[in-house]
Amino acid sequence: MDEARVLERLVRRYSPSGREGGAVREFVRVARELGYGSRVDAVGNGVARRGHGRPRVLFLGHIDTVEGRLPVVRRRGRMHGRGTVDAKGPLAAALLAGRELTGPGEYTVVAAVGEESDSRGARYLLGRRRPDAVIAGEPSGWDGVTIGYKGELQIEVRFRGRRTHFSSPVPTAADRALTWVADLRTFVAQKSGDSPFRSLTSKVVDIETVRKGDAESARVVVDFRLPPGLSTTVLMRSLPRPFDASPPKVRIRVEPIEVDRSNPVVASLVEGVRAAGGRPTLWRKAGTSDLNLVAPAWRVPGAAYGPGEARLDHTDRESVSLAELARSVAVLRVALERLRAARPILPRSAGGA
Repeated sequence: MDEARVLERLVRRYSPSGREGGAVREFVRVARELGYGSRVDAVGNGVARRGHGRPRVLFLGHIDTVEGRLPVVRRRGRMHGRGTVDAKGPLAAALLAGRELTGPGEYTVVAAVGEESDSRGARYLLGRRRPDAVIAGEPSGWDGVTIGYKGELQIEVRFRGRRTHFSSPVPTAADRALTWVADLRTFVAQKSGDSPFRSLTSKVVDIETVRKGDAESARVVVDFRLPPGLSTTVLMRSLPRPFDASPPKVRIRVEPIEVDRSNPVVASLVEGVRAAGGRPTLWRKAGTSDLNLVAPAWRVPGAAYGPGEARLDHTDRESVSLAELARSVAVLRVALERLRAARPILPRSAGGA
């Protein structure tokens, strides 16, 4: 089965967060055809494994996508369709890269559920699996390796009041909400670093006003992206307080991460890129991934890797070059062999699947 066919089979199963079942079952079928032992775990993740012993290398991809069906077509050397970039392309590359592995060591590919929503698939793994090394399946380009992701804090605040005449000097709930948003913008501007990755940023993602009788309310949802070195706890404590509003409700909370650029996973991927004729680029991104959750919890070396242009994910232009997919398979194959040969330098971990 070639690269294009593996990817096409995964992409044809539409799988927005919460509706991944059909795609997970297809992942399990494809993995078995490629020689893996595969199954669906208790939370719905697809798990494909081959080999045994140490080192235990985990490729943590995700099978869910954002909403929005797209036609799945091959055209001019590209595969188009929802998930080709984020992140079924990386999953396909991971399965193909490991199908011929031999010798000692265990290689596991996980098609996690819920990464685009609550990361329930990755969270389920935290207490049940501890590998020696982890690669998160996210688009980095075949010759790139992602070593950092910003954190995310999303909060919801409600302002309530009584309706007054518009000529009254008493501010409306909407007025108070907008004043607080302006205070936030001033606060965030003071947290600027020497690059976008090193800077705190914020965006109002939703605002709603409601009136019932003479009662009025305004609801504001703000999303913050945090640089490494700033925890969500510290940010929550230092935010301008909306004293006349309900306490902020936390909707999303993910800590930032930046891995050591010399760790064994990064080094193996960089070597794979060079072996394939590329010049490696190390990326630090403003988004988040499941790497933010698992690498610190497991205390193992990690990085993110996969084919595709990140600027296309979540868009209606989502597509991946089939030549790039093939190069990514070659890069991962070299990286996996190097990690298997690096057993003495991988930290000793405990636990299993």
